[in-house]
Amino acid sequence: MSKLLPSKCFGLQFLPAVEVQNSWRADVCPFLDGGSTSTRFSKSCLKNVFSVILLFIYLLLMAVAIFLVYQTIADFREKLKHPVMSVSYKEVPTYDAPGIALFPGKAELLTCKHHFYDYIPPLVNPGQPGEIECLTETVNYTAPFTNETKKHAIIVEGPRDVKKRELVFMQFHLNETDQDFSAIDYLLFNSFQEFLSSPNKSEFMKVCESSYSSWKFSGGFRTWVKMSLVKTKEEDSRETVEFRQEISVVNYIERRTKAEGDQLFFVVFEWKDPFIQEVQDIVTANPWNMIALLCGVFLALFKAADFAKLSVKWMIKIRKRHLKRRSQILNHIS
Repeated sequence: MSKLLPSKCFGLQFLPAVEVQNSWRADVCPFLDGGSTSTRFSKSCLKNVFSVILLFIYLLLMAVAIFLVYQTIADFREKLKHPVMSVSYKEVPTYDAPGIALFPGKAELLTCKHHFYDYIPPLVNPGQPGEIECLTETVNYTAPFTNETKKHAIIVEGPRDVKKRELVFMQFHLNETDQDFSAIDYLLFNSFQEFLSSPNKSEFMKVCESSYSSWKFSGGFRTWVKMSLVKTKEEDSRETVEFRQEISVVNYIERRTKAEGDQLFFVVFEWKDPFIQEVQDIVTANPWNMIALLCGVFLALFKAADFAKLSVKWMIKIRKRHLKRRSQILNHIS
């Protein structure tokens, strides 16, 4: 009996040393069978390790989601401040006839004709009055920027049929000039019909001159103007119209005997193509994308929190079972 006591005492003395040696295995894998000769991982240990790994993965995904939400909100605010320009092209068979406002000064309009298919017949009696087949109006008004300046304008109906390549050909004559250079100013506005239906044509021309740009064509040349139309929709839903031009100048070969100071002007107006360019500022930021992303992030957060809560409860439960089993072993040994 006395020989057995040291053996029991020996076992009781070195039992804590075994626990210290395997404490790390008991914490991470509490169901390692210490009494068995072959050490193996139990299913509970694998589930515990797998739960910890999943928890870290959820935390990593949650951090990535929070970063994406921050980046999306920053991009959304930046796009709200800087809208992009949307350009679309609308093809039309015919245009609304534009108004061509010419300021000839002392020059005289000799001929004005509509031609088709980009063909201008040879000039007959250049410098002499001829047929004026275009629809024209004469307007006198006060310049919009200087109330003392009186202006005289000839308003001509522009080309319409773009498929037939309709063009308007005009010829001016200036008999005498005291300037070294001679030119005629003109401007384009979007609707000749709107000008005709205006109750106050002088006021209409003042508004046009203050809204549209003006150009020039010179004497002694044939100036070919190809027009294109750009419609821009403003932020306050107003629509503005702008004419863009491609101008080519060809020298006129003088074959007539002319007096000193006599000068001829030739100008052609034609549409460049049947496409109207429509420009509109749009905001590319989509608030629904940001809302959907936020909902996904919140769902991931709730899922991660719920999974972490269940994992902690399960680990506490496993730990309690381990402690209960170890106490039973100690009681059995004692």
